[in-house]
Amino acid sequence: MERKESGYLQDDSYPTAPFDDGGEDSVLSSKFLLDTVGDVVLTQNSDGLSWQLVESLYDEKDESSCLGLRFVTKSGTKTMFSDVYAVEFLGWGFVREPVLGDVGCILGHSSQMYRFTVHAVQRSKTIPSLLTPFVYTFGHKNLEICKTWVDQINASMDMESKRPKNLLVFVHPRSGKGNGCGIWEALAPIFSRAKVKTKVIVTQRAGHARDVMTSITNRELNFYDGVVAVGGDGFFNEILNGLLLSRHKAPYPPDPGDSIHPVENELNSTIHNAEEAILESCDHNDQSPFLTGSEHNRPQALNCEQDSEFSFPNKRFRIGIIPAGSTDAIAICTTGARDPVTSALHIVLGKRVNLDIAQIVRWKMTPASSNEPCVRYAASFAGYGFYGDVITESEKYRWMGPKRYDYAGTKVFLQHRSYEAELSYLEVESEKGNSSPEKESPEIATGAFRCLPTKSDRVSCSANCSVCNTKGVDTLVGPPFLVPNSERSRWLRSKGRFISVGAAVISCRNEKAPDGLVADAHLSDGFMHLILIKDCPRPFYLWHLIELTKRGGNPLDFDFVEHHKTPAFTFTSFGKEGVWNVDGELFLAHQLSAQVFRGLVSLFAGGPEA
Repeated sequence: MERKESGYLQDDSYPTAPFDDGGEDSVLSSKFLLDTVGDVVLTQNSDGLSWQLVESLYDEKDESSCLGLRFVTKSGTKTMFSDVYAVEFLGWGFVREPVLGDVGCILGHSSQMYRFTVHAVQRSKTIPSLLTPFVYTFGHKNLEICKTWVDQINASMDMESKRPKNLLVFVHPRSGKGNGCGIWEALAPIFSRAKVKTKVIVTQRAGHARDVMTSITNRELNFYDGVVAVGGDGFFNEILNGLLLSRHKAPYPPDPGDSIHPVENELNSTIHNAEEAILESCDHNDQSPFLTGSEHNRPQALNCEQDSEFSFPNKRFRIGIIPAGSTDAIAICTTGARDPVTSALHIVLGKRVNLDIAQIVRWKMTPASSNEPCVRYAASFAGYGFYGDVITESEKYRWMGPKRYDYAGTKVFLQHRSYEAELSYLEVESEKGNSSPEKESPEIATGAFRCLPTKSDRVSCSANCSVCNTKGVDTLVGPPFLVPNSERSRWLRSKGRFISVGAAVISCRNEKAPDGLVADAHLSDGFMHLILIKDCPRPFYLWHLIELTKRGGNPLDFDFVEHHKTPAFTFTSFGKEGVWNVDGELFLAHQLSAQVFRGLVSLFAGGPEA
C-alpha cells in the first residue's frame, strides 16, 4: 500500500527515516537498497538528489570503502541535477547488499527487486577539472515506486534546457595517434544514455569536415544544437572555419600596406589615430575595416537572409571538442583536462563557455602578389618564424605521429633562423604600461639582454571567470576599441629581426607547456597576446623555451621578448614569403592583419577548475 502525504511518496513496508536534507522543497522521499551500500533514504529536492544510510546499519566505525568499492558515509551523499546526465529503469534483477562485521564491511547476498540507475559525474579530488562518470543503482520491491522516481528525475533533468538533443559529430580517424574512431566508440554510450542523438561523419580526407560545414545550409544547421570535433586543434580549426567563413560577416582589420603609415625615426610612435587608419573602401566586399557602432556604417552582408537565420555570437549553437590530437591545447584550456571522457561529459551536461576568435586576413602571399584578401579564423594561436618553420618541417615526418613535432622543433631550433618583419599593434588605454618596452633596432648586443627573468603577477582564467563574464560579451559585434576618433587607443610599431612572432588567443596550455605561452590569457576578454621574440643568441632563446616547460616559469620576462596585449595587429614580412602556423595548420602570408572578436563562439565546456 502506498500513500502520498505532504509532498512525500511513502511506502508502508519501507518507512521514511528522518534526516537533515528533507524539507519543504522535497518532492519525493523513499527508502531504497543502494547497490553495494545498503538501505538508504533517498530524497529528491528541487535541485538534486540526496541519500543517507539508515542508522541501523552503522556501527561505531565510519568505513567508506571495502574490497576496493567506494561507499557513502554517515553524512550522506548529494548529487545536483546539473551533474546528472541520465536515469534508466533496469527492471527486475539483483542488488548487492553489504554486511558489516568486526573486520569492516564485506559484500553479502544479493536481493532481487526492481532497479533503476542514476548516471552522474564526480570530480576528481586530486585533479579538480577531471570528471568521471559514476553509476548509482537503487532497488525497491515496488515497481510503481521505481517508475515514479524515474519519471520524476527525468522531469527534473528536462528542465536543464541548455543540454543538447541533436549533435553533428566529426571524427578524424588519423588524428594524433590515430585513435579518433576508437575514442568515439568508447564515448558513444555516454551520448546514447543521455538521449543525445548524434549524426557521425568519419572524415575521409583533409578538408572534408570544412567542406561539409561550408556546404550545409543554415536550415539544416539549425536542426543541431552544436557540432563536435573528435580530433586535435587543427581539426577543430577546420570545422571552425567551415562554420564561420560563409556565415560571419564583419569588416576586415586594416590592410598593413595601405591603412597604416609608420612615422619614421620615432620609437613607440603613434601610427596616426584610428580615423586615419581606416581604409576608404575594400574592393573585396566594399566595407570599412572597423566597426563604428553606427548601423548605417555596418556592412550590408550582416543583414542578409542567411546571416539572419544563423548569426554570431549564437546563444544556442555550441562547438565541442573531444581531444584526440597531438597537443589538444583548446580542450585543456576550456575544460582543464586533456581527457576525452571529461570533454564528453561537459557536452552532454550542456556546459557553456564563450571563446574569443581571431580573424586573420592575408592580404599578400608574396611581395609580388596583388591584394587578394583571404580569411582564416583561429581559436588558439597564430605564429610566424620558429612556429611556422616547425609546422613546415613536421609535415615531412607525418609518419612519426606526434613525435614529429619534437624532432622538427629540435631541428629548427638548431638552425636558429631569424626574420625581418614589421608589426603594428593597437595599444589600448587599459593596457598601457603593461607591455614590454619595444626597441625598433633589431640588432641588440648580447650584453643588453637581462639574464634573469622576473616574476610577474598572474591571474589565470578559470571556471566562472570574472574577467570573461564582464558585461557585454553577448552583445559585442566587433573587436573592442576599434572606433574612429577614440582617445583610448593608438597604433604602435615594432620593426626588426625576430626569431618568432606569436599571437595567442588563449593561454595555449598543453602537456609540454603547463602554463601555456601566456599564463594569464583569458578565454573571452577580447584580446590577443602578441609575443615577439627578437633575434638573440641561441642559449638565451633556449632559456626562453625551457621557461615555457616549467610550471610557474617566466618565459616572457626577458629583454629580447616583447609582450603586447592587443585586440588587433598587422604584419609585413621583408622576406620572400611568410609561413604562419594557424591553430596547427599552414598559412602562407607575406602581409596579414588580425583582429579578435570577443566571445564569438560558444563551446561545450565550463572552463578549468581552479
